[in-house]
Amino acid sequence: MGLVIGGLAALVGAIAAYALARRPSRDPERQAALERAVAAIDRELAANLELTAIFGQTRQAFVLENGQFQGNGDVLEHEVPVAHVTAADLYRRIPEAEAAMEKRGPANSLPAEDRRIVELWEGDARALQLTLRAAATGRPRSALERLIARLAVRSVSHRATARRSGTARAWYDRR
Repeated sequence: MGLVIGGLAALVGAIAAYALARRPSRDPERQAALERAVAAIDRELAANLELTAIFGQTRQAFVLENGQFQGNGDVLEHEVPVAHVTAADLYRRIPEAEAAMEKRGPANSLPAEDRRIVELWEGDARALQLTLRAAATGRPRSALERLIARLAVRSVSHRATARRSGTARAWYDRR
């Protein structure tokens, strides 16, 4: 009798694990919208990275673009919320990066802290590009992955708060 109940419990557990881990397919319209949003934001990030590369050579400040994220952020928020939180943090830091590019020292030099801000933004933008490209080609997350991602969003939000609270330099140095 105990063996039957144990076997039944194992079967129910296996079915529950399968149901939680099963990745549903995204309908074609939502997938196309996600691909368009990711492509637009990816192009914008590529242009911004090109501008920061030119800045690194010429020390001429540029205005970074942010219109594609504002127009397509809702699609990211619905389809890939973790990537949306990361993108929102990156785009929120654009004014800080632009301000760092505008500061000048002697002989058109850039203070070390401002250089770190620009380089940190640039590195995070490259990482976000990879995250978005992977999200566009992947299937929607399973129920278990959504639960884990929800916890990760809180963790990412905590790191963003740490950056805003003045610990960005310490965070950058640990990277």
